[in-house]
Amino acid sequence: MGQIEWAMWANEQALAAGLSECGGNRGGAGSGGCEVQGLGGGVCVVAGVLVCLLEYPRSKRQKGSTMERCGQKYLTAVVKVFGPLTRNYYIRAVLHAALAVPAGFLLSTILGTVCLGIASGIYLLAAVRGEEWRPIEQKPRERPHMGDTIKQPPSNPPPRPPADARKKQPTEVGG
Repeated sequence: MGQIEWAMWANEQALAAGLSECGGNRGGAGSGGCEVQGLGGGVCVVAGVLVCLLEYPRSKRQKGSTMERCGQKYLTAVVKVFGPLTRNYYIRAVLHAALAVPAGFLLSTILGTVCLGIASGIYLLAAVRGEEWRPIEQKPRERPHMGDTIKQPPSNPPPRPPADARKKQPTEVGG
């Protein structure tokens, strides 16, 4: 059995945490449900958006194929620009732990805080095991050769029945 790639689990956990942080801190009952709760809520929204942008591009698996998320190639380019800051899982573990702190002070974002804490621990485990974020590179498509796509006509004629069977039988005239 193969080795577990912990970073895949951390990626999914952190993305769920970021989405929870973005949507979990809306106003409570009676407030219309649209206002953000003061400065703490605004910080949580910014932290959630930052986590989502960082975690949306999946890393390439060591073995096997990796399913790319829809539109991932655009954010992969952004994540690649920051180089070792986004590639290193030690840095991601510390970043997620730090972003979980302000969210811990609001009851409405406690789920995102717990998820970020778990993702931070899993990223730390992945970093200890030597994993690193690698972009999913698109393989260039090979253009088909024109000679391969055009079928050659057959060189031999199709088989025919014997000459006796080819003669038309005269129709019987009844009367």
